[in-house]
Amino acid sequence: MPVSSDPGSDSDAAGDLPVNELFYSLQGEGKLAGVPTVFIRTSGCNLRCWYCDSYHTSWEPTHAAMDVDGVLDDVRSHGDADHVVLTGGEPMMHEASVHLLERLDDAGYHVTVETNGTIYRDAPIDLASISPKLQNSTPTADRDPKGEGEWAERHEDRRIDTDALADLVETYDFQLKFVVTEASDMPEVNDLVARIREVADAPVRDDDVLLMPEGATRKRLNETRERVAELAMDHGYRYTPRLHVDLWNDAPET
Repeated sequence: MPVSSDPGSDSDAAGDLPVNELFYSLQGEGKLAGVPTVFIRTSGCNLRCWYCDSYHTSWEPTHAAMDVDGVLDDVRSHGDADHVVLTGGEPMMHEASVHLLERLDDAGYHVTVETNGTIYRDAPIDLASISPKLQNSTPTADRDPKGEGEWAERHEDRRIDTDALADLVETYDFQLKFVVTEASDMPEVNDLVARIREVADAPVRDDDVLLMPEGATRKRLNETRERVAELAMDHGYRYTPRLHVDLWNDAPET
């Protein structure tokens, strides 16, 4: 169910969520890849990754304001699914996400939250899928989808928050999922994993670290997946596919 309305509406003030998409598919990434899943995609993000595969939630956000009861009704309409992913954009921006997570927990759903790791909220989450953004995500002038480069400095200032990362790692079952393009990304991945291990009062195993190839289309994945798989083997981390891209390319609601 793609939904859109005025992205300037004050959804949180009304206790509603800015929902961009709500659909049933397969989890495409991470430890639960292949699991039938209901996706709730919120609109709005505090970062601007140049390669963002949900452009309509960040660079040009669109959404409809939905109350939590309405979201739950839509989730329940997919009766066979007991796994829900709350994603974005950055879903932890929204206070209403906490209320939704509490209601989903009460209803017995297993919930994964996809987050960039810059915001911590106290909420029931079964799996925190934390995707810290590397320097390769910064929308420099030559990579900005709008060709302006105005977000580069803000993005670079915000993209890593070690306090929030430590809180997430200490509180939830988690996976650290890094979007990787080249071998040159790996020193930064290794450094960030070491920093999280240093500040977090919880173990971070190599098995918790996932490398995911950059690419929102089959063509782009064909250029990056083999290289990233080899990097995962070289460094002892997990490789995660982008199953939804392999199956449906860049189609919406997948």
